[in-house]
Amino acid sequence: MGAHVLVVDDEKLIRWSMAQALEKAGYVVTQAANAAEALARVEEETPDLVLLDHKLPDRTGTQILPDLRRLSPQLPVIMVTAHASIPGAVEAFKGGVCDYIGKPFELTEMVQSVARVLDASRLRAVVARHEDQALKDLAGGAIVHRSPAMEAVCKTVHQVALRGARTILLLGESGVGKGVIARAIHNDSEGAGEPFMNVSCTSLPDQLLESELFGHEKGAFTDAKVQKKGLIELADHGTVFLDEIGDVNLGLQAKLLGFLEDRVFRRVGGVRDIRVSVRVIAATNKDLEREVREGRFREDLYYRLKVIPIRVPPLRERREDLQELTRMFLARFNTEFGKSIRALTPEAEAAVLAYGWPGNVRELRNAIERAVLLGDGEVLDLEDLPSEVYESATVPALRDLDGKFELPPEGLVLEELEQHLVAQALRRTRGNRARAARLLGLNRDQMRYRIKKFDLVEFQDPER
Repeated sequence: MGAHVLVVDDEKLIRWSMAQALEKAGYVVTQAANAAEALARVEEETPDLVLLDHKLPDRTGTQILPDLRRLSPQLPVIMVTAHASIPGAVEAFKGGVCDYIGKPFELTEMVQSVARVLDASRLRAVVARHEDQALKDLAGGAIVHRSPAMEAVCKTVHQVALRGARTILLLGESGVGKGVIARAIHNDSEGAGEPFMNVSCTSLPDQLLESELFGHEKGAFTDAKVQKKGLIELADHGTVFLDEIGDVNLGLQAKLLGFLEDRVFRRVGGVRDIRVSVRVIAATNKDLEREVREGRFREDLYYRLKVIPIRVPPLRERREDLQELTRMFLARFNTEFGKSIRALTPEAEAAVLAYGWPGNVRELRNAIERAVLLGDGEVLDLEDLPSEVYESATVPALRDLDGKFELPPEGLVLEELEQHLVAQALRRTRGNRARAARLLGLNRDQMRYRIKKFDLVEFQDPER
């Protein structure tokens, strides 16, 4: 479905003609004959753009601009008037108008203006979204690290950003923070104020991905009702981050290779060359050399991307970063959820340090987010962590028990001994089932089962 355009004009024939031309171009159109009706339409369902006649029966277009801004601050408006003048145009643009069309006008001119303004509005929205995420990353510490391995990565990031490197390949497992590294390169460069476009190469079908990257001309394929600029074109002078480049099909790989050679491309269905100046950062969790050997990735594209390869190490290779990252996520989610959790208990912190984190920084982030959201009090305990993390807490190895415990000559009932040890562990930890379970090498479910089995009422869950 195309963008939603509201046409506001008191002349029915003009309003109808504009609506017909826009619908033919693939837009969804609603109409209003006066200012009051226009404001009601916007309040009911905010359109993507308003074509606003300046001379309306109840108020002028300029007069209702503040009300439109109140209802939808970012709503693009094109002013249409039979009395075009420089002072009038200046006044309209000051009120937030994006374009100005004088009557009489060609319908094709009007449709082109709508497409142009919607493209610009889309770019502003994308840039604002990425800038907001970038600010969040920076506020959270961006590349938080203490390990020598990540210090080396940060040094390389600074060098490639400072020296204006145009093609960079980030390698590493899923969740290691390749997106954060890409943003850091962009933010540390001269083009930090320019667009940063994040493109997930796995989120769209092949044809849609090509259109998303390079744009398309009107009529290039069935649903191409209007011309559309791609993210590469919109990112001119900025950065395009191609995440999971290893999943791109061979056909699109060829087009990417051609683009990387001289930063020139054509929109889908286009015949005109378009030149842009963009930094391209590609990332993958795949072994591209193996992909090349097995015929799934072009060798020439691999070497074209591998101008400056940066390997981002997995979390298990930089355990010195775990505490810093945990503190950073704790502070971030305290703010987000309005909590005041100060720290992790020593047992919880030990579990975090002991766990392998196969999902890397992303898994750690999710674990702390869950713990902060569900945790009570001022500290996070073992029970607040996901079960796989909790169960990773190292249980001290059994030592030689000779001389410390001996089976009585008359024997004993093993179940009674088990009950005694469970109760002792719970008393020693003042009823903290998580710590008691750890002392006995049990997980939470196993501890709950034994508490119920031995009817240790004082240590049972309150709801049971």
